[in-house]
Amino acid sequence: MSAASLEAPRPLRKPGDTDAVTFSWADTSVGLFGLARVASGLAADDNESSSALAIAFAGRETLGAIAEAGATPPPELTVETVEPLERWIVRGSGELEFELTFEALTPPAEYGGRQAVVKAGGMEGYEQLCRVRGTMGDRPVDGLGQRGHSWGNPDWDKIVLTRAVSAWFADGTGSVLAAVRSTKASSHADEGLWAALLDADKTLSVEEPRLSTTTDEAGRQIRAGLEFWVDKDDDYPTRGLGEVVTGSTVQLGALRLDVAFFVWHIEGRTAVGRYDVIRHA
Repeated sequence: MSAASLEAPRPLRKPGDTDAVTFSWADTSVGLFGLARVASGLAADDNESSSALAIAFAGRETLGAIAEAGATPPPELTVETVEPLERWIVRGSGELEFELTFEALTPPAEYGGRQAVVKAGGMEGYEQLCRVRGTMGDRPVDGLGQRGHSWGNPDWDKIVLTRAVSAWFADGTGSVLAAVRSTKASSHADEGLWAALLDADKTLSVEEPRLSTTTDEAGRQIRAGLEFWVDKDDDYPTRGLGEVVTGSTVQLGALRLDVAFFVWHIEGRTAVGRYDVIRHA
């Protein structure tokens, strides 16, 4: 599949079909973090709708947010593809102003087919790590980030929650993880998981990823542990611990997004990344 066809939005054929692109970024040198998501979907009446979501932080302070939906793409958040799978410009206006250029540092790490996370959540897609430069208001940004593209037909009557976890190292390498807890799962340990390691030349699927999470009284993620058995014959896994540095909760209609940015300590190295949870409100 060519870069252009992999990046292209997927057709919306039946009610519930969704196509979404998510950008996230962090510049720890100045304490700036953010998330932006644009999506399209097909409603029960067969009408197509678009939505835009963005939120940004300076340290623990929320700088602003965009949350819009309608029949036409909301103008407050736009994404320009400069080169498929290589370079994009993301712009926010109104309450939250930013202009950021994302340059891919890795090839796409893809998940699909009959993987556990796809069967539980109904979504396929891929993730890439990025270098991110630009401005948030009048503040310069020069940091790390991620771009993800997902598509499918999630059935939230059968989903308890989803998780998106990532760790970005300064050298452009890192890891991504997705988890879905179905209504058939009894605990965190029963969630469908997918994870991959990424570098400039390749992506490597993790044979057995594990994720543990500590939450506050409201159920928001505050600490987490990663354990990656890259190959089933490995003697030892790659392990990491992370803690939240900033975040917030956003209401998305019937759903709730707990967006958080973490600092990770993985095998003697430090990384930054995000840990998001979407669940029923």
